[in-house]
Amino acid sequence: MRGLKAKRVLITGGASGIGAATAARFLEEGSVVCVLDRDAEARRKILRELPNLAGALDADVSNLKQVQSAFAEAIRLMGGVDVVVNNAGISIRHNFLDITPEEWDKVMAVNLTGVFYVAQTAARHMMERGGVILQTASTNGVMGYPFYADYNATKAGVIELTKSMALELAPKVRVCAVAPGYVLTPMQHAEYTDAMLEEINRKIPLRRHAQPEEIAALFAFLASDDAQNITGHVYTCDGGETAGGLASR
Repeated sequence: MRGLKAKRVLITGGASGIGAATAARFLEEGSVVCVLDRDAEARRKILRELPNLAGALDADVSNLKQVQSAFAEAIRLMGGVDVVVNNAGISIRHNFLDITPEEWDKVMAVNLTGVFYVAQTAARHMMERGGVILQTASTNGVMGYPFYADYNATKAGVIELTKSMALELAPKVRVCAVAPGYVLTPMQHAEYTDAMLEEINRKIPLRRHAQPEEIAALFAFLASDDAQNITGHVYTCDGGETAGGLASR
């Protein structure tokens, strides 16, 4: 991709799954990369796997002070931040009637409030210098999916936040979101049995889950100079899943 060499990239939720694949892709493009993740073991693992990382920082995105402190450390390590991939997120599979207030608040705090904290902190840094903010939405934010009411609500919020940010931060900062469908990540494996995964694959036109590296490639494109006229949009990568509304059947 054009223009990614030496770009300074911060990726939240960057130590596993889509975040780790995205870190690897930006390093391949010649970028300087720092990841942020609250999972200590995952941070140690990614530093072993990607020794060229500028850093692996500890922060809970639902805590504004921790976000601000980590962002300042990323600036110290890399000399600035040109691209943020706002990717940290959690999900809890359960029936709507069984969601507790504590579970609702936890998912909202990480997936929506945390995205806002990271985005606003990044935007304040970028408004003088320019930059790109990319956010992980989901097909769950545009369609109804059973057993994920809280998660779905947060991802719909991320989509609208992205569009609003793009209008307000232009022309200095470009803002887009990527909406993956089903992706083979550790979070997906933790919530689905093999039989459930096979049933989902049967419904997807391309007959498979996406690989994290495929989502990473889309993030790399949107951050690159090849996407300089793109802002305010949400890009779906789902194997055709939402084209016919297959996921909710």
